[in-house]
Amino acid sequence: MAEVGKLVPAQRLPARIDVIQVETQARVEFNDVTVLMQKAIAASGAQSGVCHVFVPHTSAAVLVQENDDPALQTDLDQFLKQLAPRDKEYRHNDGNCDAHLKASLLGCSKTLLIEKGRLVLGRWQGVFFCEFDGPRRRELRVKIIPD
Repeated sequence: MAEVGKLVPAQRLPARIDVIQVETQARVEFNDVTVLMQKAIAASGAQSGVCHVFVPHTSAAVLVQENDDPALQTDLDQFLKQLAPRDKEYRHNDGNCDAHLKASLLGCSKTLLIEKGRLVLGRWQGVFFCEFDGPRRRELRVKIIPD
């Protein structure tokens, strides 16, 4: 049988990096950035792939958690205060050691899946920018890598 055509790889979308600016108003805040991340994914055109989110700050973090009941944010704040109280005597005591410890516990990055042009999240999940030493002007970097 004669060869009819040839296999040509499809054009692949390039990776894209977006910066989400976050202005925090209090020392501790949990800001839902899910919609902003979804806008970045839509702008990229990616239908499938991965989304890396990174916080380039040592006293802030990113968290995937329930976004239905804001009382969870209060509970999380209280829990972290018990683990790393602000007024404790720390060896690294530059006035915000508790913020560094809290950010270390939650982490500065997450990798999420993209399917059908949307973040893959559970029914109650959202993505939060977590501030532990505000108020400040912060940023969240989002890298979208299409399949």
